[in-house]
Amino acid sequence: MGVLTRIYWMRLLLGMLAGFICALYNVFVEPAVIGNISVFTTGLMFAILIYLLSYYAFKSAYFTKVEKPTKLMTTGIGIYFISWIVFWTFFWTIFYATILA
Repeated sequence: MGVLTRIYWMRLLLGMLAGFICALYNVFVEPAVIGNISVFTTGLMFAILIYLLSYYAFKSAYFTKVEKPTKLMTTGIGIYFISWIVFWTFFWTIFYATILA
């Protein structure tokens, strides 16, 4: 498996992790009020922070192993944010349903 393929799949897993963290935060730490935009912006900041941390981690590990260093930033960006929003919604629904039950 190539370097960029590994980065792609790691970004998918990190998107899942970011969604899980956002759901935990929104349900247990700071309960979400439906319709409040700060809920989304807080989650977005968590997602961007995790993405940037992954970029610097991948940059330090794989900088010399890719032909274009900009590929480290752009590889997997779409799957990261799509998996983040899908799994944030998924985990939020599960956590919120357990509270209501």
